[in-house]
Amino acid sequence: MSRWLRAVLLLGGLALIGYGLAGLLTDSYITDPWGVLVWAVGAVLLHDGFWVPLVCLVGAALARGWVLRGWLVVAAAVSAVALPAVLRDGENHGNASVLPLPYLRNWLLVLAVTAGPALLFALARRWRHRPRGGHPAGGRPGAGRPGGGRPGGGRPGLRRPTKRPADPS
Repeated sequence: MSRWLRAVLLLGGLALIGYGLAGLLTDSYITDPWGVLVWAVGAVLLHDGFWVPLVCLVGAALARGWVLRGWLVVAAAVSAVALPAVLRDGENHGNASVLPLPYLRNWLLVLAVTAGPALLFALARRWRHRPRGGHPAGGRPGAGRPGGGRPGGGRPGLRRPTKRPADPS
């Protein structure tokens, strides 16, 4: 990207941040701007200090492919947003407008709807890269073994090194 485009994007981003902060500090509904600042700093610390490392560790431990890892990140983000409402479901204290939706059902639906395309994509990749022929790996007898199933083993055109006699000098 060119330097001027980066500068324009940076200035635009800073202008949006300034607009948001000005609106935040002048909003009549916000009576404690310091409380908002403490909440924002806490959210950043919680996100960068706990949530991201946890998601990365779980993803690295559980998921081998990038499709599954990507879906786990989406599921974690959706869960972080939805779980407070899911856990409070039914606690409306006589006011049906406080939590008016079936949050557990909707959370599970969002997870299923996002898992479907990820699963289809992973299956399509596996199907596209499946071995040809009736042999388990690569379509040749012995292709899954270290020798590659070829006489002499290894890749074609490469010979195994032979022992040379010791140099008498």
